[in-house]
Amino acid sequence: AMSEQWDVGRALALSGLFRLLQGAGRACAAPFLTLYLRHLGLPAPLVGVVAGAKHLAAALWAPLCSRCPKGRRKRRLLVASSLLGSAGASLLLTLIPPADGDAGYKYCNASQQLGDRGAAAAATVPGPGTSSHVSAVTNAKATREPEMPAPYRPPVRGLEKETSGLGSAAIDLAGNAEESLYPTESNELSLFKTTLPTAGGSYESGNLSDHRKDAQGVSFEAVQNIFQDREHQIFVMVLGAVVLWELLATSLEWTVDENLYEYLDFVDATDRYGKLWIWSYLGASVGACSIAVFVDQLNCFLSSTITRLAVHFYGYALLITLSLLVSVFFPIHVPKRTDHVNKTAKALALLWSDGRAILYAITVFLTGAAGSAVQNFLFWQMQDRGSSELYMGLSVAVGLLAEILLYFFKGKLLRTFSSVKIVAVSLSLLAVQLLCYSFLWTAWSVLLVQILSAFSSGALWWVVNMTVDDIATPGMERSLHAVLQSLCYGGGASLGSFAGGFVVKHFGLAVLYRAWCVCLVLWLFLILILQSKLPRQKKINYSRLLAADSSDMSDSDEENERDWLVKAMKDESFN
Repeated sequence: AMSEQWDVGRALALSGLFRLLQGAGRACAAPFLTLYLRHLGLPAPLVGVVAGAKHLAAALWAPLCSRCPKGRRKRRLLVASSLLGSAGASLLLTLIPPADGDAGYKYCNASQQLGDRGAAAAATVPGPGTSSHVSAVTNAKATREPEMPAPYRPPVRGLEKETSGLGSAAIDLAGNAEESLYPTESNELSLFKTTLPTAGGSYESGNLSDHRKDAQGVSFEAVQNIFQDREHQIFVMVLGAVVLWELLATSLEWTVDENLYEYLDFVDATDRYGKLWIWSYLGASVGACSIAVFVDQLNCFLSSTITRLAVHFYGYALLITLSLLVSVFFPIHVPKRTDHVNKTAKALALLWSDGRAILYAITVFLTGAAGSAVQNFLFWQMQDRGSSELYMGLSVAVGLLAEILLYFFKGKLLRTFSSVKIVAVSLSLLAVQLLCYSFLWTAWSVLLVQILSAFSSGALWWVVNMTVDDIATPGMERSLHAVLQSLCYGGGASLGSFAGGFVVKHFGLAVLYRAWCVCLVLWLFLILILQSKLPRQKKINYSRLLAADSSDMSDSDEENERDWLVKAMKDESFN
């Protein structure tokens, strides 16, 4: 039983399989989440808020996970409940109806819509007011020129308009789809549309008490209007489901990861922990491509209200359930001594004590914020270029596989180039990526640009992790890594998501990409200047010391061994 309990190879194999399934599951759903929210009819600002809340919840919840139960049964129960809970939370998203009945049809290929609508015509009845709404939109925007390719002009949902008004309705809704990504000031959120004239009239009356009562009435009415608005009702439901999903997924990942590290630390095999991330990346590459190929074969709607993008969450739930079977066989080690020191505060103090660490912390914060623009809205842009989901899945896989391939040259690159040069190249290539996305000409060109992720993401983190290992005190390495990950994927990505949605609405997606490109270039020049001003660290070259020491004693290792042997024989004969 003991040999089975401390079987390191078995534990690593199970962990690799678990990470493979987890990576595939996350890649089935997470990259396509904002695309699904677009099909639900949510505008860019609300999608940015949901994405930002998702990142922020994960960053704030991760430190609290350190207080997970210490018993083996309790840990197994926590892992199982987190797995099932995250699968259930993801399925909740598929039950949320779209805010606009025509939202899903705006972003689906015309050929797939026609087949889907012909099959659903007998069972689906158009909503009230659909035909009048379509005619109103047609009359209001009949002169607008379409800017999308003809095969991707989305027709409307009204069944009575299929034969007579399909072309004009497609042009009109293409304009609407364009406005959803590049809107004007007249397309404001209803959140800011309050009944301000009432408050103005109360102010003119001069009665202060009446003014306060009216102001309170206006505030209550505004809040009531917000929650009565269907778009905001959908937003609140989506926000709750996504935050719950992320909290459960974070608890699961942290518990499994910490348990494996404690197990390997107990058997003195933590050196084999560092390469397990490759299995997650491989699983994510396979999962993103597989689910994209499958979804491309489906019609636009699985039912009257469920779009085909819901299959992404079905795939996630299936793979998470399979990983539950693997987690049953996990060996669990609970350390006897557990320190309750606040390692997060200590890690922040260590970062603050080193100038280079501060620069790299700001760097990962900015790269996380800039990367959120790509994660949240790149698929929107690809969809507007007529891309199929296969290209979207391939774009995820290409970026991850490029990082894996470059990892095999990590040692040679770190020995050849200095840390400053690698950081400069990484920031430059990320800026180039964003600039290329702002001028995206075709969907397949994303695959070429994603190859740069190997340096812009992978190589940057090599330098950051190496710097962290230099300043870390014993036992603080993992805490420092966790703090920097939270700064990038929690602080940076959440702030970038919150701001990015509003920038997309008011200025357009191309402006967002170019703005982050300029910010990264400016920070690149600033970090090069500040890096040169920092005092250089004096490192002891142990190889030269050993070489000098050995040359003083003898000319070669053989002579050194012979001198030792002669001395020992002389001592023996003397005794």
